[in-house]
Amino acid sequence: MKSEDTKKLHIAIFASHTGTNMQAIIDACRRGDLNGEVCAVISNNSDSRALEKARIAGIPEYYLSNKTYPEEDELDEAICKVLTESGADIVALAGYMKKLGPKVLKQYKGRILNIHPSLLPKYGGKGMYGIHVHRAVIDAGEKTTGVTIHLVEEEYDTGKIIRQCEIEVLEGDTIDTLSKRVLERENAFYVETLKLISEAVIKL
Repeated sequence: MKSEDTKKLHIAIFASHTGTNMQAIIDACRRGDLNGEVCAVISNNSDSRALEKARIAGIPEYYLSNKTYPEEDELDEAICKVLTESGADIVALAGYMKKLGPKVLKQYKGRILNIHPSLLPKYGGKGMYGIHVHRAVIDAGEKTTGVTIHLVEEEYDTGKIIRQCEIEVLEGDTIDTLSKRVLERENAFYVETLKLISEAVIKL
């Protein structure tokens, strides 16, 4: 039974590679665990599994990159057009490896989320993604890492933190074992956070 305050989210997902977080969101919408619908998937990588997964799920998918639009402002405009026409009211970055342009950032200010595999502000910034984050965490001898969902601004990983969860770094953890455990938590945590947004528990 849905609360009167529950709002159906129309979510556009940006992903560059495997799209595991994206798939978790799609599945949650289809199961009814999340009152939402993925209305568009955008990737800057024509070979990304994210685009393939979107096609299988019957979700409109778009390959938009500097190859399809060599000029940055044209790419920015093209992304804005897709978002507007898809009816997206929130954008979820899920392993998207390119900075967003100023038009997208302005049009969706306060409505663009990103998920990061550490407890920001630790281990964030340019070049800090995926295995690079987990390597830095292990090299630093951290006992705890985690997942952060934050708003996206012009600079990497600097936007307002919406939600975080901690994950223990186990003795003997490798980059591979830690990354698998963090990713598994990411999948559920992104869905949980979007659910809280749809229920107006979290207000963007």
